[in-house]
Amino acid sequence: MKRLVACLDHQGQGMCLEQDRPVLAPGQVGVAVHASLISPGTELGGVAGLRQQPAGPRPPRPFGYANAGVVDAVGEGVTQLQLGDRVACMGAGYALHADWVAVPQNLCVRVPLSVATDEATFAHLAATALHAVRRAEPAFGENAMVMGLGLVGQLTAQLAGQCGCHVMAVDRLAVRLAAARNTGVEAVVDATQTDPVAEAARFGRGYGMDWGVIAFGGDANEAFEQIYQSLKLTPDTHRMGRIVVVGGARLEHLWAAGLGNVDVRSAARTGPGYHDETWEHGTEYPGVWVEWTTRRNLEECLGAIGAGRLQVRALITHQVPLSQIGAAVDLLVEQPQTALGVILRP
Repeated sequence: MKRLVACLDHQGQGMCLEQDRPVLAPGQVGVAVHASLISPGTELGGVAGLRQQPAGPRPPRPFGYANAGVVDAVGEGVTQLQLGDRVACMGAGYALHADWVAVPQNLCVRVPLSVATDEATFAHLAATALHAVRRAEPAFGENAMVMGLGLVGQLTAQLAGQCGCHVMAVDRLAVRLAAARNTGVEAVVDATQTDPVAEAARFGRGYGMDWGVIAFGGDANEAFEQIYQSLKLTPDTHRMGRIVVVGGARLEHLWAAGLGNVDVRSAARTGPGYHDETWEHGTEYPGVWVEWTTRRNLEECLGAIGAGRLQVRALITHQVPLSQIGAAVDLLVEQPQTALGVILRP
């Protein structure tokens, strides 16, 4: 049997190709996809460069890692899912933008009845944001600063607020600023109009920021310095607090006395398990030692969406047929000021 899969070519153009469906490996399920979500930063970060300077000829590359649909095939050894289950799926190389995918069972979770299918596609990015917030070790009442309001930044800001933190979120694009306001983020700052450091001093009510998150890729030196200058200042003139980097940022900063007593932490992916093929296909970690696995983070995020605590509907700006993947890619790459969450529907 065949399937339709979205691909990117060597010139940064999106297209759909027909290819054979993969054979289910042990521990995998086949999913008829009803919707998928484009992650602009990770999936399309290099596309603008390819359009200016194409790479050498190469076959189009399938892409995507967040979708939702219904289980219509079950491989050997699958114990957690059954035919007809509505699931959210994740994983590069697995949860592609396609009309049918084969996904390891631990990268799929059942979708609550209270969660719509297009909302369920946010599970992967929400788990990424949740893992970043866990890395920040938030405490109720702390002041937090989120730099970058792409999808992961939006979800990070919401989850930080759910932990009882006072959250100030910063971006430059109107569509992102509006989405953050619509989802109830406590303070939303337009960096083209307001100095984030000065606003953080006001927002922090004299206490300073306790932690911050950089939620975008590329050159993040300015954002890092703005968080650093906003952190708590001790009487001996050292800054203290935590900075978590969840985007693929590049940073250059003096350490030791140049950084004070600031913890800089990387937040990789969605939590333990992702990219461990043995775990992905069904072997569990001992729960008492590894509590917040990728699967559990996915489940928690879907539960929060279903309960209305995590709002993703306001982040969806476009719904596009899978067959028009070229137009969807053009929209996100060429018009980022108008697009945020783009859902593809086979």
